This record gives sequence, structure tokens and C-alpha cells, in this order.
Amino acid sequence: MTGALGSFGRVLVIAPHPDDEVLGCGGTMARLAGEGCETHVAVVTRGSLPEFDEATVAGIRAEARTAHAHLGVTRTHWLDQPAAKLAETPHSTLNAALQGIVRELRPDTLFIPFVGDMHLDHQLIFLSSLVAARPHQAEYPRRILAYETVSETNWNAPYVTPGFLPQVFVDIENTLDHKLQAMAMFASQVRPFPHERSIEALRALALVRGTRIHRSAAEAFVLVRDVF
Repeated sequence: MTGALGSFGRVLVIAPHPDDEVLGCGGTMARLAGEGCETHVAVVTRGSLPEFDEATVAGIRAEARTAHAHLGVTRTHWLDQPAAKLAETPHSTLNAALQGIVRELRPDTLFIPFVGDMHLDHQLIFLSSLVAARPHQAEYPRRILAYETVSETNWNAPYVTPGFLPQVFVDIENTLDHKLQAMAMFASQVRPFPHERSIEALRALALVRGTRIHRSAAEAFVLVRDVF
């Protein structure tokens, strides 16, 4: 594998909902794809009635496919668990869905939502991702990184729930525009500034994360596991 991120190997990004993956690591995915890494996205949940009608769900999925193609994603996988209802779903069901995709793809690197996110779907998917990646298996992801999702990761309760304190930074100076363009393709999800899910806010976050490592732009991650 060539490129600075070649050691990431086969990558699986686990997204609770469509657009979380772009918000959290769109620039990193673009870099990975550009450097020849096989990069997959698993969207865990699917909207359903009465909150989401079929036309809305189809529209958001079409946006995701367009955004993923723009970033160079190898394949998008839909796990079809109930959106915003994972707390009522047997945990074994969510575990099995994530175990299935991890066993199918055998990723070397896993990107997952952060356990301290405000959205309960994110928290439960974090836990089930770790179940799916348990190291007692013959093959398991050697590297696990948790990403931040604006309006979820930073809306937690300080000192009550875990804070996002990143130790890993990926330089996305050359792929930031790819990320922002991909997010703009989620027309149903983008909001006008100063909403956090605005293009301006995402650019600002990337610039702030970049200054932590003296770069123009970066994405930040919490390292959960790294096996050498």
C-alpha cells in the first residue's frame, strides 16, 4: 500500500446515520481513497415511519451515494437498523449487524462514532462496534479511531459524560474542499451558518484542528486501540 496512510490498510467507517461519516472523517476518507486504501462506509440506521417517509429516506440515500462517490468510497453498506430507536432494539441485534459487516470486510482500521456523543444511537453503536472488533477473534481491526460529529460530540454534558480529547490528527489540507463539497451534496442535512452543520462551521473546525498540529486543516480522532 502506498501513501502516508497506507498503514491503515482496508478501512471501514461506521456511520450511525447518513452524513455522520462525512462530518467526522470526510477529509480523511478522501485522503485514504486518494492514497489507494480500500475504504468502506457502513450506514447503520434507516429512517422509518412516522418520522421519515420512503421518499425522504430514498432522497438521503441518494445524497449519500453521491457524496461517497465524490470522496472515492469503495462501497457503501446499509445495515437498516431503526434510526433513533436503537435503545428499543435488542442490543444483540445491533451487535450481530456490526459483527456481520466486520466479518465480511475484515477491516484493518475502524472509524467509529465517539462514546460521549449526545445521540444515543451514537453511544450504542460505539459499544457494539467494540463488540464486533473484539481481539479474541482470528482476525480483528488492529486500529480503532473515534471521530467527532458536530452537534453531537460537542453537545455533551461537561465532566458528566466523556469529553472528546483527541490524540490523533490527520492532515486534510489537500482534501478539505473534497469534504466540504461532499457535505454540500447532503442538501437535506446542511444548515445555514451559524448552525454547526453548516459548511462554514465545518471549515472552521478543520482549521482549528489543523492549528493543533501546525497544519492548515485537520480532522481529529480519539485513539481506542492500535496494535503493532
